[in-house]
Amino acid sequence: MSSTQEPHVGLHATPPWQHERAVALLPHLQRLTAPNPGVMTGPGTNSYLVGEAATGWIVIDPGPDEPPHVERLWQACGGDIRLIVCTHSHADHAPAARPLQRLCSERGRRVAPPVLGRPSAPTARADSHFAPDRVLDDGEVLALHAPDGGLRHALHVLHTPGHAANHLCLLLPGQRGDGLLFSGDHILNGSTTVINPPDGNMTHYLDALDALDAACARLQLEYILPAHGHVLPQARPAIARLKAHRLQREDKIRRAMQALPGGTLDDWLPLAYDDVPAQLWPMARRSLLAHVERLQETR
Repeated sequence: MSSTQEPHVGLHATPPWQHERAVALLPHLQRLTAPNPGVMTGPGTNSYLVGEAATGWIVIDPGPDEPPHVERLWQACGGDIRLIVCTHSHADHAPAARPLQRLCSERGRRVAPPVLGRPSAPTARADSHFAPDRVLDDGEVLALHAPDGGLRHALHVLHTPGHAANHLCLLLPGQRGDGLLFSGDHILNGSTTVINPPDGNMTHYLDALDALDAACARLQLEYILPAHGHVLPQARPAIARLKAHRLQREDKIRRAMQALPGGTLDDWLPLAYDDVPAQLWPMARRSLLAHVERLQETR
């Protein structure tokens, strides 16, 4: 039985992670987690499916190129995929886009769903090259309509560089504060995202957090749906906590740099991240660099 026929579990539910079938969070929302768990991905990359049988589906972040996962995405949508959207070009988010598009063509869709997003910048890693069929502009709206032409679902695009230069978030306005923010890797549940220069930029990241907070207030977005981890309720307080954490870390880095003015990243790292397990320091070093660049720019 397709998950579209099953009762939804709700946004507050935290069922055990599994990768074999989609979980219906709401009548118009499914989550299928890719089988790529790890230190950087947590339980795996969350692919989100927005829509319904009457409108077709938008697939957000198809994930890694894992054929069983691609097949499950197609099955969860009943084959009726209208758009494929990548929040950014990292290897755990975008590679399945083209295989999923080909699968739709092979199985009878007269018009294959376009792959949408923002192209990778020249600063992107070699494994993060991405060229969409069409570039999504900041403020653009992706719409799904009922057979009678009525608008059923509208995803607003917000360009949110910082984690990656081509990162975007998708906003699904609601009523009475039940709107959804699909945050990609900009906001995670369970960890803070890595900001890795040169494609990552800490100032851009913090500015985008402010833009997301403003969008949450304007569009009544209450829930954050991250690419890794469970749903986060109370979107605006969650964003405020995340920004405060980043600025507290930056202050700690500033003090480390003042204590060792002639030091290097490797000298500052144990001081600035002494509350983080040492095995995670190689990843923390990337965000340390992003903070150092920001501090040097704002002197």
